[in-house]
Amino acid sequence: RNIRLISLGGDHAITYPILKSYSKQFDRLDILHLDAHPDLYDSYDGNRYSHACPFARIMEEKLVSRLVQVGIRTLNPHQKQQAERFGVEIIDMQHLQKARAIRWKNPIYLSIDLDVLDPAFAPGVSHHEPGGMSTRRLIELIQGLQVPIAGADIVEFNPKRDPAEITAMVVVKILKEVAARMLELPVDAT
Repeated sequence: RNIRLISLGGDHAITYPILKSYSKQFDRLDILHLDAHPDLYDSYDGNRYSHACPFARIMEEKLVSRLVQVGIRTLNPHQKQQAERFGVEIIDMQHLQKARAIRWKNPIYLSIDLDVLDPAFAPGVSHHEPGGMSTRRLIELIQGLQVPIAGADIVEFNPKRDPAEITAMVVVKILKEVAARMLELPVDAT
């Protein structure tokens, strides 16, 4: 059965169990991860399954063939070592234009942490990191994807930090853009 979901989070910890399920449906799947942080910690505050660790678990278990991270603005030595260990491709904000040149061989799972956006565009997140994308740039990136999207998540929305509901409106817009892109390019389970 070819079911494609867009999951809305809480924190980024939801991505690991979702990908564990997707790996049973797809022999080969890649991830496009849009985030300010690589979320590759081996453990965070003693928890190997925290919001800061999902991509380490995903890569350890070989749930996907390829992980490309775009928009990264915080890469400490441990996470850099983890990225090298797992063969993760990182495109930081300084080199964002390189994201247009990514070529995919497999369907992708799209994981969007809202802190990939600059706090001016998405203040309703738990971990602000200045210097991020504009909402327009994120929409252009999604619209430019020329690969089937098997599933997606949009995570790290924190309504307590979004009193004017700016981020909530951004979430709705991103959700519509991802859904439209998913409908335009069919994906076959392998």
